[in-house]
Amino acid sequence: MSTSIPVSWSSEVTIPQKPVSPDKLSNYELIQFCQLGTSPDRAAFAELLRRYQSHVDKILYHLAPDWQDRADLAQEVWLRVYRHIQRLQEPVKFQGWLSRITTNLFYDELRKRKRHAHPLSLDAPRRLSDGEMDWEIAADQPSPDQNMSTREFYEQLQTAIADLPEVFRTTIIMREIQGLSYEEIAEITQVSLGTVKSRIARARARLQFLLHDYLDN
Repeated sequence: MSTSIPVSWSSEVTIPQKPVSPDKLSNYELIQFCQLGTSPDRAAFAELLRRYQSHVDKILYHLAPDWQDRADLAQEVWLRVYRHIQRLQEPVKFQGWLSRITTNLFYDELRKRKRHAHPLSLDAPRRLSDGEMDWEIAADQPSPDQNMSTREFYEQLQTAIADLPEVFRTTIIMREIQGLSYEEIAEITQVSLGTVKSRIARARARLQFLLHDYLDN
């Protein structure tokens, strides 16, 4: 799902110009160009947003399908990227960096809300198979008791995920919610395949320990 995100730009900053149009640049070159000057060039950053907006939308949709203000959160993601893109030392890691900003802002917002909605479009995982969590949505209509149990599970799951160290939280979301392969996660986060597998295994073990009352033996 794609959402149009308005961004306010300052016209007071002078940015070095590049003879090549931003839409002709590779992703790597585009990110480098956005890092020039004290703030990104408007046209270059608009192109960056166009290329990666669906990535942000996908993460937020999976995390908060019922939130009506996802577009506001997405706009805050891009404002943060706009302000801090110069801090990214390795442009090749931009997508992983963008994913971390998105998930961290989501959990920051979640912690601010006193009443939790159902932020994950997932039914309560009730079993584990070979270390993989079962995130399948139940087909049958749940009973009121099941609804209450699922709601309680969602709240506990969100708390458990929020308490994971950032690298584990981002990796488990990429794997279990976004459905990315180990290889894709390794490429995005620029770490070895073994590190990705280790982080996912440790995150699953932690979540399983915290949520054992909701999981079948």
